[in-house]
Amino acid sequence: MFIGEYQHTVDSKGRVIMPAKFREALGDKFVLTKGLDNCLFVYPYDEWSNFEKKLRSLPLTNRDARAFIRFFFAGACECELDKQGRILIPANLREYAGLEKDLVIIGVSSRIEIWSKDKWDEYNNASNLDHESIVERMAELGI
Repeated sequence: MFIGEYQHTVDSKGRVIMPAKFREALGDKFVLTKGLDNCLFVYPYDEWSNFEKKLRSLPLTNRDARAFIRFFFAGACECELDKQGRILIPANLREYAGLEKDLVIIGVSSRIEIWSKDKWDEYNNASNLDHESIVERMAELGI
């Protein structure tokens, strides 16, 4: 399980140090892809496999399903940690997420999200992020 929020920077080669608490759970190889809300998602292989099965079950005849599948698979890449605990984020994914220097890495249960610090701050300070309303909607979902 991934939890917590960590501040890091991306270097000039596109590498970022993965928090030590996340490294073991990620395993030797994992998947990095475009995420929702203009962040990146990082999945350990077993979680990626579960997600992939759900995506494969979507009907190919549905235009939105095809677009959703393309979104995640076209941007996906296999990653591994180097000896310093860093990952290399490809240029296209850095551009998608707006990763230039400062970033935030957060644990979100079964995956990790990598955010530009500016976008993370903007997301957290957004007027549409009304926690009371969110709690009410989650109650409707049984949470």
